[in-house]
Amino acid sequence: MSGLPLAVSIGDPAGIGPEIILGAYQHLKSAEQPFFVVGGFDVLRACGEASGAGDKVIAIGEAGEATEAFGEGLPVLVGADAIYTPGKPDDEGAALALHSLAESVRAVLLGNASGVVTAPVSKSQLAKIGFDFPGQTEFLASVCGLAPEDAVMMLAGPTLRTVPLTVHVALAQAPSLISQELIEHKAAIVDAALKRDFGITSPRLAISGLNPHSGENGQFGDEETRIIAPAIEALKAKGIGAFGPVPGDALFTPIMRPSYDAALCMYHDQALIPIKALEFDQGVNVTLGLPIIRTSPDHGTAFDIAGTGKADAGAMIAAIRMAGEMAEARAKNAD
Repeated sequence: MSGLPLAVSIGDPAGIGPEIILGAYQHLKSAEQPFFVVGGFDVLRACGEASGAGDKVIAIGEAGEATEAFGEGLPVLVGADAIYTPGKPDDEGAALALHSLAESVRAVLLGNASGVVTAPVSKSQLAKIGFDFPGQTEFLASVCGLAPEDAVMMLAGPTLRTVPLTVHVALAQAPSLISQELIEHKAAIVDAALKRDFGITSPRLAISGLNPHSGENGQFGDEETRIIAPAIEALKAKGIGAFGPVPGDALFTPIMRPSYDAALCMYHDQALIPIKALEFDQGVNVTLGLPIIRTSPDHGTAFDIAGTGKADAGAMIAAIRMAGEMAEARAKNAD
Protein backbone atom coordinates (compact mmCIF):
# COMPACT_ATOMS: atom_id res chain seq x y z
CA MET A 1 0.00 0.00 0.00
CA SER A 2 1.33 3.43 -0.98
CA GLY A 3 -0.12 5.26 2.06
CA LEU A 4 -2.57 7.40 0.09
CA PRO A 5 -5.96 6.44 -1.36
CA LEU A 6 -6.59 6.22 -5.09
CA ALA A 7 -8.90 8.74 -6.77
CA VAL A 8 -11.55 7.23 -9.07
CA SER A 9 -13.36 9.31 -11.68
CA ILE A 10 -16.99 8.30 -12.18
CA GLY A 11 -16.96 8.28 -16.00
CA ASP A 12 -20.18 8.92 -17.89
CA PRO A 13 -22.89 8.36 -15.25
CA ALA A 14 -25.28 7.00 -17.89
CA GLY A 15 -22.85 4.19 -18.63
CA ILE A 16 -21.78 1.24 -16.53
CA GLY A 17 -19.21 3.31 -14.59
CA PRO A 18 -21.32 3.67 -11.42
CA GLU A 19 -22.17 -0.04 -11.39
CA ILE A 20 -18.61 -1.29 -11.84
CA ILE A 21 -17.27 1.17 -9.28
CA LEU A 22 -19.78 -0.09 -6.70
CA GLY A 23 -19.02 -3.66 -7.75
CA ALA A 24 -15.30 -3.05 -7.34
CA TYR A 25 -15.87 -1.64 -3.85
CA GLN A 26 -17.84 -4.71 -2.81
CA HIS A 27 -14.96 -6.88 -4.01
CA LEU A 28 -12.12 -4.76 -2.64
CA LYS A 29 -13.58 -3.27 0.56
CA SER A 30 -11.37 -5.54 2.67
CA ALA A 31 -8.25 -4.78 0.65
CA GLU A 32 -5.35 -2.69 1.91
CA GLN A 33 -5.65 -0.09 -0.88
CA PRO A 34 -8.52 2.36 -0.22
CA PHE A 35 -10.02 4.52 -2.95
CA PHE A 36 -12.61 7.25 -3.26
CA VAL A 37 -14.81 8.55 -6.07
CA VAL A 38 -14.72 12.21 -7.09
CA GLY A 39 -18.25 13.60 -7.49
CA GLY A 40 -21.53 11.91 -8.35
CA PHE A 41 -22.71 11.09 -4.83
CA ASP A 42 -26.40 11.17 -5.84
CA VAL A 43 -25.66 9.09 -8.96
CA LEU A 44 -23.82 6.42 -6.99
CA ARG A 45 -26.43 6.38 -4.22
CA ALA A 46 -29.24 5.94 -6.78
CA CYS A 47 -27.28 3.26 -8.59
CA GLY A 48 -26.56 1.54 -5.29
CA GLU A 49 -30.20 1.64 -4.25
CA ALA A 50 -31.18 0.07 -7.56
CA SER A 51 -28.72 -2.75 -6.92
CA GLY A 52 -29.26 -3.02 -3.17
CA ALA A 53 -25.97 -1.37 -2.17
CA GLY A 54 -27.09 2.22 -1.58
CA ASP A 55 -26.16 2.22 2.09
CA LYS A 56 -22.55 1.54 1.14
CA VAL A 57 -22.00 5.06 -0.26
CA ILE A 58 -20.50 7.58 2.17
CA ALA A 59 -20.09 11.33 1.54
CA ILE A 60 -16.69 12.84 2.38
CA GLY A 61 -15.61 16.47 2.26
CA GLU A 62 -11.93 15.96 1.43
CA ALA A 63 -9.64 13.23 0.17
CA GLY A 64 -7.99 12.84 3.57
CA GLU A 65 -11.21 11.33 4.96
CA ALA A 66 -11.26 8.48 2.44
CA THR A 67 -8.98 5.98 4.18
CA GLU A 68 -10.92 6.02 7.44
CA ALA A 69 -14.30 5.93 5.70
CA PHE A 70 -13.35 3.13 3.33
CA GLY A 71 -14.04 0.38 5.84
CA GLU A 72 -17.63 1.61 6.30
CA GLY A 73 -18.60 2.28 2.68
CA LEU A 74 -17.51 3.68 -0.67
CA PRO A 75 -16.19 7.21 0.01
CA VAL A 76 -17.46 9.82 -2.47
CA LEU A 77 -16.03 13.32 -2.52
CA VAL A 78 -19.11 15.53 -2.70
CA GLY A 79 -19.33 18.19 -5.39
CA ALA A 80 -20.59 18.01 -8.97
CA ASP A 81 -23.49 15.63 -9.50
CA ALA A 82 -26.19 14.55 -11.93
CA ILE A 83 -29.42 12.57 -12.15
CA TYR A 84 -28.88 8.84 -12.57
CA THR A 85 -30.32 7.92 -15.98
CA PRO A 86 -28.65 4.66 -17.06
CA GLY A 87 -28.48 4.21 -20.82
CA LYS A 88 -29.53 7.82 -21.51
CA PRO A 89 -26.43 10.03 -21.80
CA ASP A 90 -26.87 13.79 -21.71
CA ASP A 91 -24.86 17.01 -21.33
CA GLU A 92 -25.27 17.07 -17.54
CA GLY A 93 -23.74 13.63 -17.27
CA ALA A 94 -20.88 14.56 -19.60
CA ALA A 95 -20.17 17.63 -17.46
CA LEU A 96 -19.99 15.44 -14.36
CA ALA A 97 -17.65 13.02 -16.14
CA LEU A 98 -15.29 15.84 -17.12
CA HIS A 99 -15.39 17.45 -13.67
CA SER A 100 -14.68 14.12 -12.00
CA LEU A 101 -11.78 13.40 -14.34
CA ALA A 102 -10.19 16.83 -13.86
CA GLU A 103 -10.61 16.84 -10.08
CA SER A 104 -9.30 13.28 -9.75
CA VAL A 105 -6.12 14.27 -11.55
CA ARG A 106 -5.90 17.42 -9.44
CA ALA A 107 -6.08 15.33 -6.27
CA VAL A 108 -3.08 13.30 -7.41
CA LEU A 109 -1.07 16.34 -8.51
CA LEU A 110 -1.71 17.98 -5.12
CA GLY A 111 -0.47 14.88 -3.32
CA ASN A 112 -3.86 13.90 -1.90
CA ALA A 113 -4.13 10.63 -3.85
CA SER A 114 -1.59 8.08 -5.03
CA GLY A 115 -3.04 7.62 -8.52
CA VAL A 116 -6.16 8.00 -10.63
CA VAL A 117 -8.42 5.27 -11.99
CA THR A 118 -10.76 6.52 -14.69
CA ALA A 119 -14.13 4.95 -15.43
CA PRO A 120 -15.23 4.87 -19.10
CA VAL A 121 -16.35 8.09 -20.79
CA SER A 122 -18.14 8.79 -24.04
CA LYS A 123 -15.84 10.78 -26.34
CA SER A 124 -18.80 11.94 -28.43
CA GLN A 125 -20.71 13.19 -25.37
CA LEU A 126 -17.64 15.01 -24.06
CA ALA A 127 -17.13 16.62 -27.47
CA LYS A 128 -20.63 18.09 -27.22
CA ILE A 129 -19.61 20.09 -24.14
CA GLY A 130 -16.34 21.36 -25.61
CA PHE A 131 -13.84 18.61 -24.74
CA ASP A 132 -11.41 18.81 -27.67
CA PHE A 133 -9.05 15.92 -26.89
CA PRO A 134 -9.14 12.55 -28.73
CA GLY A 135 -9.43 10.78 -25.38
CA GLN A 136 -8.61 10.83 -21.69
CA THR A 137 -4.96 9.90 -22.34
CA GLU A 138 -4.31 13.05 -24.36
CA PHE A 139 -6.12 15.15 -21.74
CA LEU A 140 -3.93 13.71 -19.00
CA ALA A 141 -0.77 14.46 -20.98
CA SER A 142 -1.86 18.08 -21.44
CA VAL A 143 -2.76 18.55 -17.77
CA CYS A 144 0.64 17.15 -16.80
CA GLY A 145 2.40 19.55 -19.18
CA LEU A 146 3.49 16.88 -21.66
CA ALA A 147 3.19 16.56 -25.41
CA PRO A 148 0.64 13.96 -26.58
CA GLU A 149 3.40 11.64 -27.85
CA ASP A 150 4.95 11.52 -24.37
CA ALA A 151 1.91 9.71 -22.95
CA VAL A 152 1.90 6.08 -24.06
CA MET A 153 -1.16 3.84 -23.88
CA MET A 154 -0.49 0.31 -22.72
CA LEU A 155 -3.14 -2.41 -22.44
CA ALA A 156 -2.30 -4.86 -19.68
CA GLY A 157 -3.76 -8.12 -18.43
CA PRO A 158 -2.50 -10.98 -16.26
CA THR A 159 -0.53 -12.57 -19.13
CA LEU A 160 -0.16 -9.90 -21.80
CA ARG A 161 0.84 -6.25 -22.24
CA THR A 162 0.48 -4.45 -25.58
CA VAL A 163 1.26 -0.92 -26.77
CA PRO A 164 -0.19 0.60 -29.96
CA LEU A 165 2.38 2.96 -31.50
CA THR A 166 -0.32 4.71 -33.53
CA VAL A 167 -3.69 5.04 -31.84
CA HIS A 168 -6.84 6.91 -32.87
CA VAL A 169 -6.18 7.42 -36.56
CA ALA A 170 -7.61 5.84 -39.69
CA LEU A 171 -5.88 2.58 -40.55
CA ALA A 172 -4.90 4.03 -43.93
CA GLN A 173 -2.92 6.75 -42.12
CA ALA A 174 -1.04 4.49 -39.73
CA PRO A 175 1.83 3.42 -42.08
CA SER A 176 2.70 7.04 -42.87
CA LEU A 177 2.94 7.86 -39.15
CA ILE A 178 5.33 5.03 -38.29
CA SER A 179 8.92 6.22 -38.10
CA GLN A 180 12.15 5.12 -36.52
CA GLU A 181 11.93 8.10 -34.18
CA LEU A 182 8.41 7.15 -33.06
CA ILE A 183 9.37 3.56 -32.32
CA GLU A 184 12.49 4.56 -30.39
CA HIS A 185 10.69 7.29 -28.43
CA LYS A 186 7.76 5.17 -27.30
CA ALA A 187 9.86 2.06 -26.66
CA ALA A 188 12.10 4.11 -24.34
CA ILE A 189 9.04 5.32 -22.39
CA VAL A 190 7.71 1.76 -22.10
CA ASP A 191 11.11 0.46 -20.97
CA ALA A 192 11.41 3.12 -18.26
CA ALA A 193 7.82 2.61 -17.05
CA LEU A 194 8.14 -1.16 -16.80
CA LYS A 195 11.18 -0.64 -14.60
CA ARG A 196 9.69 2.13 -12.44
CA ASP A 197 6.06 1.08 -12.16
CA PHE A 198 6.15 -2.70 -12.60
CA GLY A 199 9.47 -3.64 -11.02
CA ILE A 200 10.81 -5.36 -14.15
CA THR A 201 14.59 -4.94 -14.01
CA SER A 202 15.35 -5.77 -17.67
CA PRO A 203 12.19 -5.41 -19.78
CA ARG A 204 11.90 -7.46 -22.97
CA LEU A 205 10.13 -5.56 -25.73
CA ALA A 206 8.79 -7.40 -28.77
CA ILE A 207 8.40 -5.06 -31.74
CA SER A 208 5.79 -6.16 -34.27
CA GLY A 209 5.98 -5.97 -38.00
CA LEU A 210 3.51 -3.92 -40.01
CA ASN A 211 2.99 -6.06 -43.09
CA PRO A 212 1.98 -9.72 -43.54
CA HIS A 213 4.91 -11.96 -42.53
CA SER A 214 6.82 -8.78 -41.59
CA GLY A 215 7.09 -7.90 -45.25
CA GLU A 216 8.56 -11.24 -46.42
CA ASN A 217 11.92 -9.63 -47.28
CA GLY A 218 10.26 -6.71 -49.03
CA GLN A 219 7.75 -8.71 -51.05
CA PHE A 220 4.78 -7.30 -49.10
CA GLY A 221 6.21 -3.93 -48.05
CA ASP A 222 9.54 -2.52 -46.92
CA GLU A 223 8.68 -0.75 -43.64
CA GLU A 224 10.26 -3.60 -41.67
CA THR A 225 13.68 -3.28 -43.32
CA ARG A 226 13.55 0.48 -43.86
CA ILE A 227 12.11 1.66 -40.50
CA ILE A 228 11.38 -1.01 -37.90
CA ALA A 229 14.60 -3.06 -37.96
CA PRO A 230 16.85 0.03 -37.77
CA ALA A 231 14.80 1.28 -34.80
CA ILE A 232 15.28 -2.05 -33.03
CA GLU A 233 19.05 -1.92 -33.59
CA ALA A 234 19.14 1.63 -32.25
CA LEU A 235 17.21 0.56 -29.15
CA LYS A 236 19.59 -2.33 -28.56
CA ALA A 237 22.52 0.08 -28.81
CA LYS A 238 20.91 2.10 -26.00
CA GLY A 239 20.69 -1.00 -23.79
CA ILE A 240 16.96 -1.58 -24.30
CA GLY A 241 15.94 -5.22 -24.72
CA ALA A 242 14.02 -4.91 -27.97
CA PHE A 243 13.69 -7.59 -30.64
CA GLY A 244 11.82 -8.19 -33.88
CA PRO A 245 10.18 -7.30 -36.17
CA VAL A 246 7.87 -10.15 -35.16
CA PRO A 247 5.09 -10.96 -37.66
CA GLY A 248 1.72 -9.93 -36.30
CA ASP A 249 0.24 -13.40 -36.82
CA ALA A 250 2.97 -14.96 -34.64
CA LEU A 251 3.32 -12.32 -31.93
CA PHE A 252 0.44 -13.47 -29.73
CA THR A 253 0.71 -17.25 -30.05
CA PRO A 254 0.91 -19.19 -26.75
CA ILE A 255 4.54 -20.11 -27.38
CA MET A 256 5.53 -16.50 -28.16
CA ARG A 257 3.77 -14.56 -25.39
CA PRO A 258 6.07 -15.69 -22.52
CA SER A 259 9.12 -14.36 -24.41
CA TYR A 260 8.39 -10.66 -23.80
CA ASP A 261 7.13 -8.24 -21.15
CA ALA A 262 5.36 -5.96 -23.62
CA ALA A 263 4.54 -6.06 -27.32
CA LEU A 264 4.81 -2.80 -29.25
CA CYS A 265 2.38 -2.86 -32.15
CA MET A 266 2.20 -0.70 -35.24
CA TYR A 267 -1.49 0.22 -35.10
CA HIS A 268 -4.48 0.33 -32.75
CA ASP A 269 -6.28 -2.93 -33.50
CA GLN A 270 -3.06 -4.94 -33.74
CA ALA A 271 -2.59 -4.19 -30.02
CA LEU A 272 -6.18 -4.18 -28.78
CA ILE A 273 -7.64 -7.24 -30.47
CA PRO A 274 -5.41 -9.76 -28.62
CA ILE A 275 -6.00 -8.12 -25.23
CA LYS A 276 -9.76 -8.03 -25.71
CA ALA A 277 -9.84 -11.57 -27.09
CA LEU A 278 -7.70 -13.08 -24.35
CA GLU A 279 -8.32 -10.94 -21.26
CA PHE A 280 -11.38 -8.78 -21.82
CA ASP A 281 -12.73 -8.86 -18.27
CA GLN A 282 -9.29 -8.21 -16.76
CA GLY A 283 -7.79 -5.83 -19.33
CA VAL A 284 -6.47 -2.53 -18.00
CA ASN A 285 -5.61 0.62 -19.93
CA VAL A 286 -2.46 2.12 -18.38
CA THR A 287 -0.98 5.49 -19.33
CA LEU A 288 2.82 5.35 -19.27
CA GLY A 289 5.20 8.30 -19.22
CA LEU A 290 3.14 10.54 -16.91
CA PRO A 291 4.33 11.95 -13.58
CA ILE A 292 1.13 10.45 -12.12
CA ILE A 293 -0.32 6.95 -12.17
CA ARG A 294 -3.39 6.39 -14.32
CA THR A 295 -5.26 3.19 -15.09
CA SER A 296 -8.69 2.48 -16.54
CA PRO A 297 -10.83 -0.54 -17.47
CA ASP A 298 -10.16 -1.51 -21.07
CA HIS A 299 -13.78 -1.20 -22.22
CA GLY A 300 -16.30 1.50 -22.99
CA THR A 301 -19.41 2.98 -21.39
CA ALA A 302 -21.69 0.14 -22.56
CA PHE A 303 -24.79 2.36 -22.56
CA ASP A 304 -26.78 -0.55 -23.96
CA ILE A 305 -26.47 -2.62 -20.77
CA ALA A 306 -26.24 0.18 -18.19
CA GLY A 307 -28.69 -0.36 -15.34
CA THR A 308 -29.52 -3.93 -16.37
CA GLY A 309 -27.27 -5.68 -13.87
CA LYS A 310 -25.19 -7.25 -16.65
CA ALA A 311 -22.06 -5.14 -16.16
CA ASP A 312 -18.94 -7.05 -15.06
CA ALA A 313 -16.72 -5.19 -12.60
CA GLY A 314 -13.70 -7.38 -13.34
CA ALA A 315 -11.76 -4.86 -15.40
CA MET A 316 -12.42 -2.06 -12.87
CA ILE A 317 -11.22 -4.33 -10.06
CA ALA A 318 -8.09 -5.08 -12.08
CA ALA A 319 -7.53 -1.37 -12.83
CA ILE A 320 -7.75 -0.41 -9.16
CA ARG A 321 -5.46 -3.24 -8.11
CA MET A 322 -2.91 -2.35 -10.79
CA ALA A 323 -2.92 1.34 -9.83
CA GLY A 324 -2.28 0.39 -6.22
CA GLU A 325 0.57 -1.93 -7.19
CA MET A 326 2.09 0.75 -9.42
CA ALA A 327 1.89 3.31 -6.61
CA GLU A 328 3.64 0.88 -4.28
CA ALA A 329 6.37 0.21 -6.88
CA ARG A 330 6.96 3.93 -7.38
CA ALA A 331 7.17 4.48 -3.65
CA LYS A 332 9.80 1.74 -3.35
CA ASN A 333 11.83 3.12 -6.26
CA ALA A 334 11.72 6.57 -4.70
CA ASP A 335 13.25 5.31 -1.46
